[in-house]
Amino acid sequence: MKTKKNIILIGMPAAGKSTIGNLLAQKIGFDFLDSDDLIQSKEQKTLAQIIIEKGLDQFLQIEESHIVSISCKNHVIATGGSVVYSKKAMEHLSKLSTIIYLSISLDILLKRFSDMTSRGVAVKSGQTIEDLYKERTPLYDNYCDIKIDCGSMTAEQVAKRAMKYLS
Repeated sequence: MKTKKNIILIGMPAAGKSTIGNLLAQKIGFDFLDSDDLIQSKEQKTLAQIIIEKGLDQFLQIEESHIVSISCKNHVIATGGSVVYSKKAMEHLSKLSTIIYLSISLDILLKRFSDMTSRGVAVKSGQTIEDLYKERTPLYDNYCDIKIDCGSMTAEQVAKRAMKYLS
């Protein structure tokens, strides 16, 4: 497998990063890490609680600090959708990882995803899912090494496609 030490999955909330990341890790014999779980464990709060209590800007700083502290090998890492707001975090990840963007269309996103607040999505006040999509997709495109258009594929099919690209 021609990959760096780790594989990073980026993309919109509800793109399937955690589900696909778990499958991909099992298939290639890597460990799995969800950066949202890491943040919640270290902060002892849900993402939503952190955003509500500390605000969006401070949440993004907290996310960045935890991401740049990641130092591991042979992991598939599912990141939070907002990780691409931090150039420092993305530069760190790109040094130790192959970055795969799990791309979904806005239509699919709208079908899968409704409640940004309870899920703890890093979103500005008044920002819609459509606004978030338009803001983030160019960032995902910019930072990825591999882009997979997930379309109507199952998680299993996406994991197999990722393995094909990585081999």
